[in-house]
Amino acid sequence: MDLLLDTPLDMHLHLREGEMLNLVAPFSSAQFAGGVVMPNLVQPVDSLARMRAYRSAILEACGPEPFTPLMTLFFRPYSREELLAAKEEIIGLKLYPAGITTQSEAGVSDFDRIGDTVALLEELDIPLLVHGETSGFVMDREREFLTVYQWLAETFPRLRIVMEHITTAAAVEFLDRFDHVAATVTLHHLLITLDDVAGGLLQPDLFCKPIAKTPRDREALRRAVFGGHPRLLFGSDSAPHPRHKKECCGCAAGVFSAPVALPALAQLFEEAGCLERLPAFVSANARCFYRITPPAKTVRLERVPWQVPEQYETVRPFLAGKTISWRMKTADAGPVSIETVR
Repeated sequence: MDLLLDTPLDMHLHLREGEMLNLVAPFSSAQFAGGVVMPNLVQPVDSLARMRAYRSAILEACGPEPFTPLMTLFFRPYSREELLAAKEEIIGLKLYPAGITTQSEAGVSDFDRIGDTVALLEELDIPLLVHGETSGFVMDREREFLTVYQWLAETFPRLRIVMEHITTAAAVEFLDRFDHVAATVTLHHLLITLDDVAGGLLQPDLFCKPIAKTPRDREALRRAVFGGHPRLLFGSDSAPHPRHKKECCGCAAGVFSAPVALPALAQLFEEAGCLERLPAFVSANARCFYRITPPAKTVRLERVPWQVPEQYETVRPFLAGKTISWRMKTADAGPVSIETVR
């Protein structure tokens, strides 16, 4: 059995830069028509010039596969003129609380001072993408940040807001309160809990931010995703780090899921008995909420088992050594309808 996916999109993706960009970008371009690229590089992508240079580097790294980088700017105070100049070339601004995750030190430290820029985003219809965590106790950070999301949603009712990589039942419940709020969900948060990370020997390759939560939280995510919630979007949050950054004191946060994203999702949805809902999760929902029409690309998966390699050069992938029942087959440009072919 083959599965055809029309224009799949990864709505939250870390491609890094330099040698790491060249290594990991082809995994995403082989599976997806495009991806929302995060701007938290060593030097944040916080200007139109830096964004254009980064987009060019991504396109070069992707090679021959058709792939559209959906670019973001790192949140800072912007003028109306700056945002107008960037509007047609970005998909949104990405807001990080200062120091909350990898290379976010230049993020927001005072939320009382972001209103002017957020108001411009609402006026110009530029989405706001948010890493929603406080600096409190690690298991409570996402729940505590919901008060910020509420303030944003109530104060700016025409602003499209994306809660990035949600992990809790509370975030799922919040989503239903505001029609102009959507959320991305990762593959790994649909599969693992904190017990997988630290219940036995510590598993550094499963350590990410936001950290995996409880079985109850995972079940809430699964119910919403498998139930076809129209404002839940797939975002891998694939975040590669070399071995020396994962197997060390002060382990870096990030799960490198790009090599297995679509095959593992197909297996997961099939096991849940809802494979027919995968296309909306990986494409239609995002196109609707973001109001985008990326260049068409058809991706084909086949139901043939394969074993995930233990390592790709310096990076260990999610599900390394595991066998997945679906694998990538071909990717052909052109408008093809979503269908299952037996």
